[in-house]
Amino acid sequence: MTPEEILDTCRTQAVRLVRFLYCDNGGVIRGKATHVERLGDRIRTGIGLTVAMQAMNSLDQLQPVEGMGPVGEIRLVPDPETFTVLPYAPHTAAMLADHVRLDGQPYEAGPRNFLKRMAARLAERGMVLSCAVENEWSLASQRDGRYVPVDESLCFSTVGMAASAEVTDATVVALGEQGIQVEQYYAELGHGQQELSVAPRPAVRAADTQILVRETIRGVAARSGLVASLAPKPWPDQAGNGAHIHFSLWDGDGQRNLFHDPAGRFGLSRTAEQFVAGVLTHVPGLLALTAPSVNSYHRLLPKHWSSAFVCWGPDNREATVRVPSTFWGMEQASTNLEFKPTDASCNPYLAFGALIAAGLDGIERELEAPEPLAVDPATLLDREREAAGAHRYPTTLQESIRFLERDQVLLQALGDLLARSYLAVRRSEWEAYSAMAEEDRFRAHFLKY
Repeated sequence: MTPEEILDTCRTQAVRLVRFLYCDNGGVIRGKATHVERLGDRIRTGIGLTVAMQAMNSLDQLQPVEGMGPVGEIRLVPDPETFTVLPYAPHTAAMLADHVRLDGQPYEAGPRNFLKRMAARLAERGMVLSCAVENEWSLASQRDGRYVPVDESLCFSTVGMAASAEVTDATVVALGEQGIQVEQYYAELGHGQQELSVAPRPAVRAADTQILVRETIRGVAARSGLVASLAPKPWPDQAGNGAHIHFSLWDGDGQRNLFHDPAGRFGLSRTAEQFVAGVLTHVPGLLALTAPSVNSYHRLLPKHWSSAFVCWGPDNREATVRVPSTFWGMEQASTNLEFKPTDASCNPYLAFGALIAAGLDGIERELEAPEPLAVDPATLLDREREAAGAHRYPTTLQESIRFLERDQVLLQALGDLLARSYLAVRRSEWEAYSAMAEEDRFRAHFLKY
């Protein structure tokens, strides 16, 4: 939309405030809002933001990162193409914002800028990454100071659908009003757990969509007097919440799926297998960006359908990368890969960008994917897993951070300032949350995501 069209929409829909949203290094969605009377100027000039915010962790503890202290400012500059009226917030709209330096150049520590750089690297090869996220979340009510699931239903149970029907319907309507196409919905395994997937879009737009989906899920629940948590492990005794990334690589015109080859193994092209090989090579460090909270590692356990070993395979839901079976008559369009070890505590711009960096490394070095596994790796003997290269994931955020610190491909892709600030934030979260009692740690994550 043009600025003029945005202002016309605001007038006709009685919008008073417009939020400029971004996601920080702790995976927290933050933003500032402008009154509609100043919106025209703010679209051009942005809103001021201290450079310190990218050094703030999810407990609002500022980390000592050089160049990110009390002195210095950047701008939150909104992308007009992302303008949307928020159906769950009366008289309010939103736009996704870039971090921009005062000289007008992209801020090096801006996560959306990072994903744009990675998308540009693909574009140089005539490629576009298309992504979609399957979000799982837990719907709860507050009783006596505790968060309690809205139901105790079974996996895919219509009882669970009925228990959350009103808020689910409102969520689907709200997403549709923002131009976000819902693909599937169902009640999931955990008590009060929901799952919803949306249509794929090019990587930057897909990350924008993920921010809006997260905001919508929580906003609609709040208007219904409920709490929605996308935390990876909302309760110790319940199923975890993933945010699986489905992705495929297309030519620059979006006409040919570069992952699809009818003659290839599982209908995959050599490019797809090289991409898989790159992703599997970098998984230990990649997890610090895709499963980046202390809470994430309570979810990534063997025999939990969340994946816990480095491997890939056809319709293997315990693999890092699942090759979903295609749909009849839609083989090219539906050929994609699913990256399992990711959740909504991640910053989607960083997760998608890191996925591109890892996959491109596989393509550029022409890496060979290991033999696929058609069994749950947890059922194999240790020597069988070792022979298959199905190594156990890092079991804590601290471990995955250490792998990221040694992964030069991912660090170079992130760039110095973004990498330093990100690592500082996530290291501090490991230390802070580890010092908490278990109940406090779970509750803190429940409320953040």
